[in-house]
Amino acid sequence: MSDAYFLYHSIGMYPGKAEDMARALTGFAEVWGTPDDAQWPLVLPLRQRFIDRWRAILNAGPGTLTTVESVTQGVHQLVEALPDAALRGKSLLVAADCFPSNHFLLNGLGKARGFTLKTVPLRQGASWVEDEDMVSAWTPDVGLALLTWVSSTSSHRSNLAALVAHGRQMGSLVGVDITQAAGLLPFDVTEPAVDFAVSTSLKWMCGTPGAGVLYVDPALIARCEPALRGWFSQPDPFNWDITRFAYAADIRRFDAGTPSSMAAIASLPALDWHAGQDHAAILAANRALTERLFTIAEDCGLPPVTPRAEAKRGGSVMLRLPEVHPAAGVVAGLRAAGIYADSRGQTLRLSPGVMTREEGCDHLAAVLPKLLR
Repeated sequence: MSDAYFLYHSIGMYPGKAEDMARALTGFAEVWGTPDDAQWPLVLPLRQRFIDRWRAILNAGPGTLTTVESVTQGVHQLVEALPDAALRGKSLLVAADCFPSNHFLLNGLGKARGFTLKTVPLRQGASWVEDEDMVSAWTPDVGLALLTWVSSTSSHRSNLAALVAHGRQMGSLVGVDITQAAGLLPFDVTEPAVDFAVSTSLKWMCGTPGAGVLYVDPALIARCEPALRGWFSQPDPFNWDITRFAYAADIRRFDAGTPSSMAAIASLPALDWHAGQDHAAILAANRALTERLFTIAEDCGLPPVTPRAEAKRGGSVMLRLPEVHPAAGVVAGLRAAGIYADSRGQTLRLSPGVMTREEGCDHLAAVLPKLLR
């Protein structure tokens, strides 16, 4: 049942998505499979249109945003491109509830780049890292902080304005992973001004895997020398003089070899659809449905691990399931009833989006108590 689709924290859907993707990929196949010389003049502008759609979403200036395969790859490229003095002998700050993939990456990069990974823990019994604990751990030794805007395990929303302001006082570089709310909650890379941001086109953006984005502030771009570089890293990709390499002045220096375009082209219909929507109405509908989910949780006796206050959460409601009801079994039972959700440990994750309806919540309210008996 599409009206009981609660997986926008994972893969977003919108009406007509399958048909839009099929047209886009069929069009790509027709261009790429025709034996003429029209491929790149048609494909590269589509990639640029994808980039421009994302620039509009983030209020990012020209030459500041490029494509990456994933958030993890974007963070890796940025960290590896920083000047040695930015991190060597310093700390890199993250919260314990950052996306685990980022933590895996940074834990492995510390030795090579000479930084200490400082992970701010959750308080005993807590579901998210408190902003004040981030501030307490954010001392002048922090060369870079990677903030999580909205947690994937609690939907807790960080107070970015306060955190970024503190980071500036500490003299740190500040990056933010916006994946869990991009496309639902408004975000502006200039307010508060961050040094870099990473996201994916999945989730609320309703795109495909592999269509990640990396934004870098122009002042930081000028300081970066990406280790992964190639012909598209240059001002003129068609420079073939191997003794005369130079980085492009803008974000193109983070491009390397021939740009991957398939994921961007497959996701472009979703971004075009998103650009034409009433974003305030989408958010208002999400807020109404999440309030209903909190009520369902109360009726089922399930404690939420998501803050109730709207200003402190993203678009999800996450619930703690009792140990006597393993989450995998609850998720399977919901799926059998046409209700789509998932879990992390014993946390049931529910995220209503544009395909979710009040009727879907009614169905969840009828089925979930039966699974918990």
